[in-house]
Amino acid sequence: MSASSLIHPTAIVHPNAELDSTVQVDPYAIIGKQVKIGANTKIGAHVVIDGCTELGKDNHIFPGAAIGLEPQDLKYKGANSLVKIGDRNKIREYVTINKATEAEEATIIGNDNLLMAYSHVAHNCLIADQVIIANSVAMAGHVTIESQAIISGVLGIHQFVHIGKMAMVGGMSRISRDVPPYMLIEGNPARVRSLNLIGLKRKGLDSSEIKQLKEAFKLLYKEGLPITTAISKLAAIADSEYVQHLQTFLEASTASGRRGLISGS
Repeated sequence: MSASSLIHPTAIVHPNAELDSTVQVDPYAIIGKQVKIGANTKIGAHVVIDGCTELGKDNHIFPGAAIGLEPQDLKYKGANSLVKIGDRNKIREYVTINKATEAEEATIIGNDNLLMAYSHVAHNCLIADQVIIANSVAMAGHVTIESQAIISGVLGIHQFVHIGKMAMVGGMSRISRDVPPYMLIEGNPARVRSLNLIGLKRKGLDSSEIKQLKEAFKLLYKEGLPITTAISKLAAIADSEYVQHLQTFLEASTASGRRGLISGS
């Protein structure tokens, strides 16, 4: 089957765009001249993909999504910045993903992510792998979300916030500071409520690994220690890669220039 047979005649694909021959483009989609799209990717009706944007293989972009357009940043002066999207992502209806602000910078989305309808990924954001972002999540610029995090719907994330691996953020929360890995966050203002125990079990952590994270949670949020003191004591129980990652994340979050950590309940 030829590439042209997979592109609907009402779609507008710039002749300089690089599409694998297996890419399907549905009616009224628009694809710009610097766009590159990998194998077996499906572009839904009325999708707009522009700018210097790269998509890997096996992605599914649902109707009305807009990817690679100019950032909503007053500092933007027309730089040819980037959007890079990996493989096997599902980007649902009317999701918006803006390119970065400065030349050679990128907004990056990894592999196997689900971005539900009406969510917004602003300039210079980084979403790792296997992340779920529910409906109407608004991410400001420079947000980082580590792998396997789950962000529930109808919430805002402040610029430069980091959300840790396997964290679970409850719906309609206001996320203005960093979310530690493996934690369950909820409320307005948001607070660390508990470990994300159900999520950790679903991700295959064994009982000994979860026990160490429980000890870390108690040290951080139940013993009344200053957070820097509690972080320094994590080394004594940092046998697992998960506690080690938690400690590294917390140390970085409390360093100068970062947003700092969401408090415990």
